[in-house]
Amino acid sequence: MTDVRALAPTADASVSGPESPAPVGPVAPTGPAGAGRGERAAGWVGVGLVAGGICSQQFGAAVAASLFPRVGALGVVSLRLAVSALVLLLVCRPAVRGYGRADWAVVAGFGVALAGMNTLIYQAIDRIPLGTAVTLEVLGPLALSVVTARGPGRWLWAGLALAGVALLGRGGFGELNAAGAGCALGAGALWAAYILLSARAGSRFPRVDGLAWAMACGALLSLPLGVAGAGGALLDPAALALGGAVALLSSVLPYTLELLSLRRLAPAAFSVLMSLSPAVAALAGYLVLHQGLALPEVAAIALVVAASAGAVRTATSPAPATKRNTRPRTAPRSGSGSRTG
Repeated sequence: MTDVRALAPTADASVSGPESPAPVGPVAPTGPAGAGRGERAAGWVGVGLVAGGICSQQFGAAVAASLFPRVGALGVVSLRLAVSALVLLLVCRPAVRGYGRADWAVVAGFGVALAGMNTLIYQAIDRIPLGTAVTLEVLGPLALSVVTARGPGRWLWAGLALAGVALLGRGGFGELNAAGAGCALGAGALWAAYILLSARAGSRFPRVDGLAWAMACGALLSLPLGVAGAGGALLDPAALALGGAVALLSSVLPYTLELLSLRRLAPAAFSVLMSLSPAVAALAGYLVLHQGLALPEVAAIALVVAASAGAVRTATSPAPATKRNTRPRTAPRSGSGSRTG
């Protein structure tokens, strides 16, 4: 689902792009005023890129749900991961040599988390509304944010999230479909693991090589299940076309937009924006899949979105500088924390 989709606090010192070349046209005003306008413009561009990535990802999930009758949820996962892995391997051409067993163990764990996360969330979407599924899935990264946050404020966000979950299951999760809710929660747990493994892979592999190999690993794990579930239907031209569209909308395009946005936004701002995913998922479910939500479900999604944003802000708030040492520390290199598959 959401893929490369970054609710835990992360700091990536390696995401900034190369220095911009000297401008050919008119030079922007210098000084505090000109710099301020330039930063604001870059910030708004970054916000637009994140919004585009979220919309692409969640509407891609809606397209994936429409493909379930053709090849099933397992078949859609296989098509998505296979196409995404193929694109990443062709574009990135990651190196094979120069890595040890520990590096490949991280990639393997990363791939398992990626494949499991996608498999479970698609199983959830097959049983419960898209917006509800993503809302429950977000609880995984939210829990990670609460654990890494400091101060008593983090318990406020945890309480808001629990209130949202209570609203979603107000009639009992049996009515909501217990299997679907359980799959969404399981996907959330694997999303949290994905975030941690993404950071480790980012520290061991250059660029996005670790992600490319992890995507290939996830595709290899999911293909046997997809073939067993869908058989020859996976080779149907319409299914292949829709599967390719899902891969581009849900993995390739969101990752590209998120990577570009991280060159313009602070990781904390990026993560807060990503917390809007449940709301966008609900909108995609309504527009594409005609899934309506009652007022309590809308309120539940709003509570979880607010809890996610608040937890991220709390977890990423810098510690107050002391008088003896006011120099900011260099951010450690890590993965972006967003989902890619």
